[in-house]
Amino acid sequence: MLTSECICTHLRRAARGVSRHYDEALAGFGINVAQFSLLRHVQRLDRPSITSLADAMGLERSTLGRNLRVLEAEGLVQLAEGDDQRNRLVLLSAAGKARLEAAHPAWEQAQEQLVARLGEGQRDELVHLLERLA
Repeated sequence: MLTSECICTHLRRAARGVSRHYDEALAGFGINVAQFSLLRHVQRLDRPSITSLADAMGLERSTLGRNLRVLEAEGLVQLAEGDDQRNRLVLLSAAGKARLEAAHPAWEQAQEQLVARLGEGQRDELVHLLERLA
């Protein structure tokens, strides 16, 4: 492997590996980790606007819109008119709730496997460092 001191290179490589780990765990549920995360954010924020959801996830509205269209086509989310016609609300459908409930144990197992590899102390340190960088 080519060695590098570039933080970005190491973060991107680690992110791909971690995403692959979660994607493999969620494969049987027809969603990837990015979709799972998006559904979880919609659930936690309870009827967020597209703008507030994009802000919470650190995504551009256009990127979020593309991702929402996929989930909407699968019947996992619904878009509804908000107070302002320029900003729609995102609702988790019954199918979306069911998918999250079904997939959550697999996500939890994937999470526990990574924590076991790092240890809780290093996990906490990693999360703290990543929050500082974000």
